[in-house]
Amino acid sequence: MKRILILGAGLSSSSLIKYLLDHAEQYDWKVVICDYSLELAQRKAANHPRSEVYYFDVYNDTQRMQEISESDIVISMLPARMHHLVAVDCVKKGVNMVTASYVSNEIRALDKEAKEKGVLLLNEIGVDPGIDHMSAMQIIDDIRDKGGKIINFESSTGGLVAPESDNNPWNYKFTWNPRNVILAGQGVSQFLHNGKYKYIPYSKLFSRTEDVEILDLGHFEIYPNRDSLKYREIYGLEDIQTMFRGTIRRKGYSEAWNVFVQLGLTDDTFIIEDSASITYREFIDRFLPNNSRLSTESILAKVFKIDVESEIMEKIIWTGIFDDRVIGLEKTTPAQVLQHLLEEKWILDPEDKDMIVMHHLFDYEMDGKKRSLTSTMVVKGNDQVHTAMSITVGIPVAIATKLILTNKIQLKGVQIPIVKEVYEPILKELNTYGIKFIEKEVKK
Repeated sequence: MKRILILGAGLSSSSLIKYLLDHAEQYDWKVVICDYSLELAQRKAANHPRSEVYYFDVYNDTQRMQEISESDIVISMLPARMHHLVAVDCVKKGVNMVTASYVSNEIRALDKEAKEKGVLLLNEIGVDPGIDHMSAMQIIDDIRDKGGKIINFESSTGGLVAPESDNNPWNYKFTWNPRNVILAGQGVSQFLHNGKYKYIPYSKLFSRTEDVEILDLGHFEIYPNRDSLKYREIYGLEDIQTMFRGTIRRKGYSEAWNVFVQLGLTDDTFIIEDSASITYREFIDRFLPNNSRLSTESILAKVFKIDVESEIMEKIIWTGIFDDRVIGLEKTTPAQVLQHLLEEKWILDPEDKDMIVMHHLFDYEMDGKKRSLTSTMVVKGNDQVHTAMSITVGIPVAIATKLILTNKIQLKGVQIPIVKEVYEPILKELNTYGIKFIEKEVKK
């Protein structure tokens, strides 16, 4: 019996755990689910006869090493900063590891030792990163195999709320880690456009969006991700003219969010000493100029040259940022205050469904002709447990785990899913779960 060790039983693990338990009898697996919350791990296991659950503290070196050494493969669904601890022990014990997170510098440094030990550390096998890599490389390899040349490549993904559950002015709700949403885009975004390097500082990011219409879902806007340039080498597109990766939101989101950014409400670098005793109105007032003759709302509208009755102000007022409610959080950053407020407002209601939208655009040359191809994936969640985010993160991780355990994937070292050995069987099986792409090609 093969022992699969899952570290972390959070929301993104739900569909992963279900897949592995559903296939446990067929492949003779024992699925061991470990989490800091034993109750959460037990709930996800649902008393399945092939499951075991344990309380787990990743910082307990003895427990971590013991669990890993007894396993045939480890799936780390822990916060990204913790993966390195697991990866080091996996290499020491000769145990393969799978994670949906980006390759960190610490894990990348394990590549040589992992290869020497015959260990695979497969990263970036979720949705973004993950399905984006696999779907893009399948098209890129196909165009190359036919003698074509990629000129431009743009790829964007959004974790959104499904249209039938879209009932607030922002057309947005939290479908994944709220903190990541609040801090998204900080730093400098860089990409390549028509052969020119482009750089957008955080202060300008949400005012430099692109509009796009996607299938029959309507209009969206896209803001750039932090670093698109590294994907030229990853995808073997060093001589490409445009390389762009972005995040998808409904139109109007970025213009309103930019108000919070410009005010400094997404800053996570300093503490508001009396945050426990002030109101939200007092909080936002501290980031605005003094003017005793005007209301806080009017001051904000004047600063940003917008009408108090505008759609932007409607969004901002709706959040409750002007409420006379006490914040009640001890010594928090502005970003934490904003997150606390929005976790009340952007929460998915019990019957809500989330939605993942991924949209690729390729411009390429073949047989002397220029062509464009769009490839789009839309996945809606089933319920509050098996959300679109959980499905598109967890199912690829689960399939990859199965393929490694059955020796269908035999790569070693630090890897991401950009080779046919990985992406072809995974994309094929994802189709059976409704995770598929609609392609449209236009000859120029």
